[in-house]
Amino acid sequence: KQARQLENELDLKLVSFSKLCTSYSSTRDGRRDSSDTTPLLNGSSQDRMFETMAVEIEQLLGKLTGINDKMAEYTNSAGVPSLNAALMHTLQRHRDILQDYTHEFHKTKANFLAIRERENLLGSVRKDIESYKSGSGVNNRRTELFLKEHEHLRNSDRLIEETI
Repeated sequence: KQARQLENELDLKLVSFSKLCTSYSSTRDGRRDSSDTTPLLNGSSQDRMFETMAVEIEQLLGKLTGINDKMAEYTNSAGVPSLNAALMHTLQRHRDILQDYTHEFHKTKANFLAIRERENLLGSVRKDIESYKSGSGVNNRRTELFLKEHEHLRNSDRLIEETI
């Protein structure tokens, strides 16, 4: 009974954990405006939420592991040989559920950490690109003027050479 309650609670937590990780990646990937217009605490609050949920899920997984161990001790005791097959089947089912939840948790956590690391690495590159694009209007205009002046000088030099 306790195992089923923890499994239900873990299932709900894992779904919300997965949604948090998905929303983090979609807000980061979908954002194209400069970092000056985004809230400063948005990423850090999601990081804190991630850490809190990860700790809660790890604690629930630990509790479920303990309950599964207690059930294994009970099924191995000498007083229950007649119900041993049914109990072993139930225990195996709970172990499989625990293994699935643990695998899902670690996979989701690894994906989130990879997305966060990618964003941290590429964030400075995006900022540099945006600053170059915003500043390139002035530099681009200045470069065009220099190129035109250079072309005029070359044409003048060519005409003088032809005249001489």
